[in-house]
Amino acid sequence: MPKNPHKSKAKPGSQSGGSGTSRASGRAATAKEGGKRRLGLRGAAPWAARHAKKHAEEAAARNREPPRPGSARATLRTPGDADSIKARITELHQALVRIRGLRKNLNDSFVQLGEVLVRIRDDKLYEAKGYASFEAFVEREIDLGKTTAMRLVRVPAIFIESSARRLGMDAVFAALDAIDAVATPAEHKSSARNALPLKPPK
Repeated sequence: MPKNPHKSKAKPGSQSGGSGTSRASGRAATAKEGGKRRLGLRGAAPWAARHAKKHAEEAAARNREPPRPGSARATLRTPGDADSIKARITELHQALVRIRGLRKNLNDSFVQLGEVLVRIRDDKLYEAKGYASFEAFVEREIDLGKTTAMRLVRVPAIFIESSARRLGMDAVFAALDAIDAVATPAEHKSSARNALPLKPPK
Protein backbone atom coordinates (compact mmCIF):
# COMPACT_ATOMS: atom_id res chain seq x y z
CA MET A 1 0.00 0.00 0.00
CA PRO A 2 1.20 3.52 -0.75
CA LYS A 3 2.19 5.54 2.24
CA ASN A 4 -0.13 8.34 3.31
CA PRO A 5 1.41 11.54 2.01
CA HIS A 6 -0.43 13.63 4.63
CA LYS A 7 1.08 11.67 7.51
CA SER A 8 3.85 13.82 8.80
CA LYS A 9 7.08 12.32 9.84
CA ALA A 10 7.98 12.65 13.43
CA LYS A 11 10.84 14.98 13.97
CA PRO A 12 13.86 13.29 15.32
CA GLY A 13 14.10 13.68 19.05
CA SER A 14 10.57 15.12 19.47
CA GLN A 15 9.13 12.13 21.36
CA SER A 16 12.39 11.27 22.98
CA GLY A 17 12.74 14.90 23.96
CA GLY A 18 9.37 14.84 25.72
CA SER A 19 10.12 11.63 27.54
CA GLY A 20 13.60 12.93 28.34
CA THR A 21 12.07 16.01 29.91
CA SER A 22 9.71 13.89 32.00
CA ARG A 23 12.58 11.67 33.06
CA ALA A 24 14.64 14.71 34.04
CA SER A 25 11.79 16.15 36.08
CA GLY A 26 11.31 12.73 37.71
CA ARG A 27 14.98 12.61 38.64
CA ALA A 28 14.77 16.14 40.09
CA ALA A 29 11.75 15.16 42.19
CA THR A 30 13.51 12.01 43.36
CA ALA A 31 16.61 14.02 44.28
CA LYS A 32 14.44 16.48 46.17
CA GLU A 33 12.74 13.65 48.05
CA GLY A 34 16.13 12.06 48.70
CA GLY A 35 17.33 15.33 50.19
CA LYS A 36 14.36 15.32 52.56
CA ARG A 37 15.02 11.69 53.53
CA ARG A 38 18.52 12.51 54.62
CA LEU A 39 17.08 14.73 57.34
CA GLY A 40 15.12 11.84 58.89
CA LEU A 41 15.69 8.17 59.52
CA ARG A 42 17.18 6.78 56.34
CA GLY A 43 15.24 3.86 54.97
CA ALA A 44 12.66 4.03 57.79
CA ALA A 45 8.91 4.22 57.45
CA PRO A 46 7.36 7.73 57.42
CA TRP A 47 5.85 7.22 60.88
CA ALA A 48 9.17 6.19 62.50
CA ALA A 49 10.35 9.74 63.14
CA ARG A 50 7.01 10.71 64.71
CA HIS A 51 7.09 7.54 66.84
CA ALA A 52 10.63 8.25 68.07
CA LYS A 53 9.77 11.87 68.86
CA LYS A 54 6.73 10.79 70.86
CA HIS A 55 8.76 8.29 72.91
CA ALA A 56 11.46 10.93 73.57
CA GLU A 57 8.84 13.37 74.85
CA GLU A 58 7.32 10.70 77.12
CA ALA A 59 10.74 9.76 78.53
CA ALA A 60 11.57 13.42 79.20
CA ALA A 61 8.25 13.86 81.00
CA ARG A 62 8.93 10.77 83.16
CA ASN A 63 12.41 12.04 84.09
CA ARG A 64 10.99 15.39 85.16
CA GLU A 65 8.66 13.69 87.62
CA PRO A 66 10.08 12.71 91.04
CA PRO A 67 10.72 8.96 91.22
CA ARG A 68 8.43 6.86 93.37
CA PRO A 69 9.95 5.66 96.66
CA GLY A 70 11.36 2.17 96.34
CA SER A 71 11.33 2.18 92.55
CA ALA A 72 14.38 1.12 90.56
CA ARG A 73 14.82 4.65 89.23
CA ALA A 74 14.80 6.10 92.75
CA THR A 75 17.35 3.55 93.97
CA LEU A 76 19.72 3.87 91.03
CA ARG A 77 19.53 7.56 90.21
CA THR A 78 18.90 9.36 93.49
CA PRO A 79 20.65 7.81 96.50
CA GLY A 80 19.62 9.12 99.88
CA ASP A 81 22.86 11.03 100.48
CA ALA A 82 23.28 12.35 96.93
CA ASP A 83 23.40 15.99 98.05
CA SER A 84 25.99 15.20 100.72
CA ILE A 85 28.17 13.35 98.19
CA LYS A 86 27.96 16.27 95.76
CA ALA A 87 28.90 18.74 98.49
CA ARG A 88 31.90 16.66 99.59
CA ILE A 89 33.13 16.22 96.01
CA THR A 90 32.82 19.98 95.45
CA GLU A 91 34.68 20.72 98.69
CA LEU A 92 37.45 18.28 97.79
CA HIS A 93 37.77 19.79 94.31
CA GLN A 94 38.11 23.27 95.79
CA ALA A 95 40.75 22.02 98.23
CA LEU A 96 42.76 20.44 95.42
CA VAL A 97 42.57 23.66 93.39
CA ARG A 98 43.89 25.60 96.40
CA ILE A 99 46.69 23.09 96.92
CA ARG A 100 47.80 23.55 93.31
CA GLY A 101 47.89 27.30 93.83
CA LEU A 102 49.81 27.11 97.13
CA ARG A 103 52.28 24.61 95.71
CA LYS A 104 53.62 27.22 93.26
CA ASN A 105 55.31 29.07 96.14
CA LEU A 106 55.82 26.27 98.62
CA ASN A 107 58.43 27.94 100.84
CA ASP A 108 56.04 30.79 101.75
CA SER A 109 52.74 28.90 101.81
CA PHE A 110 53.67 25.49 103.28
CA VAL A 111 51.77 26.19 106.53
CA GLN A 112 48.52 27.00 104.67
CA LEU A 113 49.03 23.94 102.49
CA GLY A 114 49.36 21.83 105.63
CA GLU A 115 46.09 23.28 106.95
CA VAL A 116 44.27 22.30 103.74
CA LEU A 117 45.65 18.78 104.00
CA VAL A 118 44.56 18.58 107.65
CA ARG A 119 41.01 19.54 106.67
CA ILE A 120 40.97 16.85 103.97
CA ARG A 121 42.18 14.28 106.50
CA ASP A 122 39.92 15.26 109.41
CA ASP A 123 36.75 15.62 107.30
CA LYS A 124 37.63 12.45 105.35
CA LEU A 125 37.05 14.23 102.06
CA TYR A 126 39.32 11.70 100.37
CA GLU A 127 36.51 9.16 100.64
CA ALA A 128 34.57 11.19 98.05
CA LYS A 129 37.06 9.95 95.44
CA GLY A 130 36.94 6.36 96.65
CA TYR A 131 40.16 6.28 98.71
CA ALA A 132 40.15 4.14 101.83
CA SER A 133 42.89 6.09 103.61
CA PHE A 134 44.38 9.57 103.65
CA GLU A 135 47.83 8.16 102.90
CA ALA A 136 46.61 6.52 99.69
CA PHE A 137 44.92 9.76 98.65
CA VAL A 138 48.07 11.80 99.28
CA GLU A 139 50.23 9.32 97.38
CA ARG A 140 48.00 9.40 94.28
CA GLU A 141 46.51 12.90 94.21
CA ILE A 142 49.04 15.27 95.82
CA ASP A 143 52.09 15.88 93.64
CA LEU A 144 54.45 16.56 96.52
CA GLY A 145 55.62 13.13 97.56
CA LYS A 146 54.07 11.17 100.40
CA THR A 147 56.81 12.01 102.91
CA THR A 148 56.62 15.76 102.30
CA ALA A 149 52.83 15.77 102.41
CA MET A 150 52.73 13.85 105.69
CA ARG A 151 55.23 16.31 107.21
CA LEU A 152 53.12 19.26 106.08
CA VAL A 153 50.11 17.76 107.85
CA ARG A 154 51.99 17.90 111.18
CA VAL A 155 53.15 21.51 110.85
CA PRO A 156 49.91 23.33 111.87
CA ALA A 157 49.56 21.24 115.05
CA ILE A 158 53.13 21.84 116.26
CA PHE A 159 54.21 25.27 115.04
CA ILE A 160 52.72 28.75 115.11
CA GLU A 161 52.23 30.01 111.57
CA SER A 162 54.28 33.20 111.98
CA SER A 163 57.17 31.33 113.61
CA ALA A 164 57.10 28.55 111.03
CA ARG A 165 57.16 31.05 108.16
CA ARG A 166 60.04 32.92 109.76
CA LEU A 167 62.07 29.72 110.16
CA GLY A 168 61.27 28.37 106.70
CA MET A 169 60.13 24.98 105.50
CA ASP A 170 63.54 23.28 105.62
CA ALA A 171 64.17 24.34 109.23
CA VAL A 172 60.67 23.22 110.25
CA PHE A 173 61.19 19.82 108.64
CA ALA A 174 64.56 19.50 110.42
CA ALA A 175 62.81 20.30 113.71
CA LEU A 176 60.24 17.60 113.01
CA ASP A 177 63.02 15.10 112.39
CA ALA A 178 64.66 16.13 115.69
CA ILE A 179 61.37 15.69 117.53
CA ASP A 180 60.96 12.21 116.03
CA ALA A 181 64.50 11.30 117.05
CA VAL A 182 63.93 12.39 120.67
CA ALA A 183 60.42 10.92 121.02
CA THR A 184 61.54 7.33 120.45
CA PRO A 185 58.84 4.77 121.27
CA ALA A 186 59.20 3.02 124.65
CA GLU A 187 59.50 -0.42 123.10
CA HIS A 188 62.59 0.67 121.17
CA LYS A 189 64.18 1.97 124.37
CA SER A 190 63.47 -1.25 126.27
CA SER A 191 64.81 -3.38 123.45
CA ALA A 192 67.95 -1.25 123.40
CA ARG A 193 68.42 -1.73 127.19
CA ASN A 194 67.90 -5.49 127.00
CA ALA A 195 70.38 -5.91 124.21
CA LEU A 196 73.51 -7.87 125.12
CA PRO A 197 76.67 -5.77 125.53
CA LEU A 198 79.40 -6.04 122.99
CA LYS A 199 82.18 -8.50 123.79
CA PRO A 200 85.52 -6.86 124.52
CA PRO A 201 88.16 -7.54 121.92
CA LYS A 202 90.61 -10.35 122.76
